[in-house]
Amino acid sequence: MAAAQAVGLDPFRITALCARRVADALAFRSPADGVPPRPPASANENDPLGAPHRYVSDLQTAVPAVFDDWHAMLDADLVDAVLILAPVSLHHQIAVAALDAGKHVLIEKPLAITVRAGRAIAAAAGRRGLVAGVAENVRYASRTRAQWQAIDAGLIGRPQLWLSGGIGGEWAPDRVVADTPWRHRKLDAGGGPAIDHGVHLMHQLRYLMGPVRQVGALTAMLEPYRVGRSGRVANEVEDIYSAQLLFESGAIGTVFSGWAGRGAGTSLDASPSIYGSSGCIKADRLIPDGGAPVQVESVLGESGPGDSAAFFPHGIRDSFALELLDFATAISTGNPMETSADEAVLDLAMAYSILESAWAGAPVQVDDVLSGAVAGYQAEIDRSYGLQVPNPRVLDP
Repeated sequence: MAAAQAVGLDPFRITALCARRVADALAFRSPADGVPPRPPASANENDPLGAPHRYVSDLQTAVPAVFDDWHAMLDADLVDAVLILAPVSLHHQIAVAALDAGKHVLIEKPLAITVRAGRAIAAAAGRRGLVAGVAENVRYASRTRAQWQAIDAGLIGRPQLWLSGGIGGEWAPDRVVADTPWRHRKLDAGGGPAIDHGVHLMHQLRYLMGPVRQVGALTAMLEPYRVGRSGRVANEVEDIYSAQLLFESGAIGTVFSGWAGRGAGTSLDASPSIYGSSGCIKADRLIPDGGAPVQVESVLGESGPGDSAAFFPHGIRDSFALELLDFATAISTGNPMETSADEAVLDLAMAYSILESAWAGAPVQVDDVLSGAVAGYQAEIDRSYGLQVPNPRVLDP
């Protein structure tokens, strides 16, 4: 909101805050409420988990109501739209109820606890004619936009190969990720890195390279326990994965990632690396055959392909601000967000294809995971939330 306000836009007014405890909501309303902010969960200030604390009072003079029950918030009818930042297991429960109450929804990634739950959200939005989207900021990032424009303009020819990955990082080898123990419980999070940030990767893959047809993957749990502020937490999900991808176009890909790994982290020198028939993109560099490397974001200039003004309205470059602005625009125009719930279901199906393949010990077709025909890994989760697919074709592990 602050980035939008800086260029004269004011698309939202925050009218209500809801958390499990009133004190948690008050911590974000105003310093005058006397509740100290929680310490950041990450040391990375570029990550929202590590961003400096902000209050609603920093952005507006109107004072929002505070609730500790989202049902009560919806019943109070004080909001037109809901931003859902709850644990993943609650996403479909809150979103469907909000949509049925006539509220638009923007949901933090991943869209839902399973593909089936994600499809329930998309169906509810379609049924009510409301906007439902996922907060997938990678779509709006300057580098991602530049990579898309370079590929769309044929600057590396036909995409042939994707490589990306990294092991370790801030949460390795055994920290509780973001100091949220639920991220390590299957029925609360769905999976580990394959889901938590795998949906970011899958959205980027689809946007830049097109749909994936088949996934073959392996996963492992290297750390059975993780340690956070609240002590030692049992881990129920994978903390590392490696996958081979076959795109509909015939291109192939390799991706790997993980929150574990002792000693030191490992990453590709340039991630992602996208090879084409006449050049490549290595992270922030565009390297055409027979030409000098250039910064890939240079294609976003006036002489480059595409219309950068459409990507960055009012000159806004902050990807989080742009996703919120897209949400507001979708509400006002009736057009879907670029990162609509329908798009997010596709990302979720690709991410769950990693876990379904590892569970079955065989490659899986993404369309089968999308339809629910293959749901062996997800079956336990779907049953627990009453979301089971009738007569799924479950591959034997």
